[in-house]
Amino acid sequence: MRILDRYIAKSFLIGYLISFSVLIGLRVIIDLFVNLDEFAEHANLGTWSIVRNIVTYYGLNTTLYFRDIAGVIVVVAAAFSLGKMVRANELVAMIASGVSAKRIVTPILALAIFFTGLAVADQELLIPRLSDKLAQDVDDMTAQQFDAIWFMADGKGSLICAPRYDVATQSFYHPTIITRRAPRAGVWEVTGRISADLATFNPQTEAWDLVNGLVIGTETTSQPQPVPSYQAPGLLPKDVALRRKSGYTSLLSSRQLAALAVQQNKVEDTAQLLSQKHFRITDPLINLTMLMVSLPVLICRDPRTMKSAVLVSFALTAACFIVTFLCKMFAAEVIFSRVMPELWAWLPVFIFLPIAFIELDSMKT
Repeated sequence: MRILDRYIAKSFLIGYLISFSVLIGLRVIIDLFVNLDEFAEHANLGTWSIVRNIVTYYGLNTTLYFRDIAGVIVVVAAAFSLGKMVRANELVAMIASGVSAKRIVTPILALAIFFTGLAVADQELLIPRLSDKLAQDVDDMTAQQFDAIWFMADGKGSLICAPRYDVATQSFYHPTIITRRAPRAGVWEVTGRISADLATFNPQTEAWDLVNGLVIGTETTSQPQPVPSYQAPGLLPKDVALRRKSGYTSLLSSRQLAALAVQQNKVEDTAQLLSQKHFRITDPLINLTMLMVSLPVLICRDPRTMKSAVLVSFALTAACFIVTFLCKMFAAEVIFSRVMPELWAWLPVFIFLPIAFIELDSMKT
């Protein structure tokens, strides 16, 4: 059986590599076709610089593409490997020799669990480490400064505004910092204002060094007082780059999402963060469920029925994918006067996982 397991695993791995290359490559080509003009705008940088920016941008974003379609890649790889064995009548020979169909798909399920684990590691470990670079759009690859920063909160609840932020020097130009405190949950009280000509990040102290910094309106005195630096927990240069991007929470780890949810006051914002946290748990289960729903359909003996089997399996995968997408849309919405992010996150699992087990149990051997 080990020889048979190795053969099936090898067939699946070849299918996985082909599926990964085709689907990720197609995603990159489509995006490059849309954004090619944006890269070409900076022709003065030279051809090699443009090529380097393209390779860097899509090399980083491949981590996001893999996260988004990891489940589909596994299903396509399974269809490719099983379809190849059906066309060569190998599947019929395996079953005729007394090997159970469930035993045949065991190596595929084992490898699917492994690749699902890689997708989880990609989301929880790799993407958060690269989050500031992944937050850059095409223009940021060559631009030297960000747009204006307006009312960006730090870990203490203070708000920072600046008409310009320079990426190269990690500096705010003419920043204004509105210091606040929370006497009780959900209520903020302004305690003062800090203004400066320049605020530059100091990596040694992890604070923003201020040029001509003045603090106004403190509790001890109403006279402006000089302030040399400002400590902004949770607002390092990496955080500034990340939080400019809409939907930046998808680049955070589950631990960071949980910490951010505690700081939110709005019900909708908290529900959105909680739904993402729960989807981090259910997404791997949904990816495996899509494969388990498709595998019994793909186990067919007649090569003439393989095309219809592939179409049915892809239809089931698409149905699971669409239901999951709709659940993510409704997760933070008020329905029946309630917000239920946990229910929407687990609903695809409740729907399709029993179907997957029923199909696997009824698989013909």
